[in-house]
Amino acid sequence: MSETMRKPAVFSVDDPRLVVARPEEQLFDNELPAESSAVAIPEPPKRRRISWGALFWSALSGLVLMGLGLAVTNLVEDLFARAPWLGAIGLALASIAGLALLAVIVREITGLVRLSAVESLRDRALEIIASDDREAGKALTDALLAHTKRIPQLARARARLEDHRGDIIDGRDRVHLAERELMAPLDAEARRLVAAAAKRVSVVTAISPRASVDMIFVLLNALNLVRRLAVLYGGRPRALGLLRLFRQVLSHLAVTGGVSVTDSIVQQVVGHGIAARLSARFGEGLVNGLLTARLGLLAIDLSRPLPFAALPRPALNDLAAPLLRTGESSETVRSGSPPSDQRG
Repeated sequence: MSETMRKPAVFSVDDPRLVVARPEEQLFDNELPAESSAVAIPEPPKRRRISWGALFWSALSGLVLMGLGLAVTNLVEDLFARAPWLGAIGLALASIAGLALLAVIVREITGLVRLSAVESLRDRALEIIASDDREAGKALTDALLAHTKRIPQLARARARLEDHRGDIIDGRDRVHLAERELMAPLDAEARRLVAAAAKRVSVVTAISPRASVDMIFVLLNALNLVRRLAVLYGGRPRALGLLRLFRQVLSHLAVTGGVSVTDSIVQQVVGHGIAARLSARFGEGLVNGLLTARLGLLAIDLSRPLPFAALPRPALNDLAAPLLRTGESSETVRSGSPPSDQRG
């Protein structure tokens, strides 16, 4: 070993045999391939274009508001021309109506902002699950605590989640922890709401004599279900927000093929000889109930501020058996006789 080691020696600075080594950082940078030195330039965000339909409805709404304002102004002027006290009453009523309209507009805008906040939280959670960013996960947890502060049944869950605020937890695990603590009780209540709405639709459409009544009842029940689910998860939409959320639910239902999924489940449930002893009216009620359940499950996905990652997504198969029992009882009430398996 001593033979391979070189003894200390003195060299002159002007010695041509002296070679000065390059610094490690410079050597490392020069040895990188040419492709890795290129910096990826992010693409600029795409500008959201205003559609012609939105421009048309905005312009038409502006014209209608201007026409109403001009009509009210002319009415107040005519009342002042007839009698000063009539003009004063008309001006006071117009002021009250304008103030109420302003309050309604503010409430509608606030509801739309809440729905946008729910969508933003869900998108941020998906990005954090993919990137596992610790700081972003902590910021998302704080935003979720602020979003759910008006939900009283989550007081203990918020307290437990706040106890872990100073812990060193990865971003993905923090999102999973927030989902288990905050979304678990809300998901249980959401399943109960969807099951109750599906049973209600199944019974009413099975015993209702008119199809027009069925359509109106199913539509009103679906709107009420979507609104209650949005309020449950902290969205609290108003009229415009509810219509927007309901339109999104119907779009997802059309894309995911809710009718075909429901048909397969109906065949699976009633395919064991049960359809032979039940009427076609019961089958229609069962299909309507399952479609309502499918719509409710999609509304849960769109109203939930977090995606399903740590908790299982509710399945439509879990609601098939209770609906079948409800349909059999409604068929018994409609026919006035006990089921075939209980007849003597």
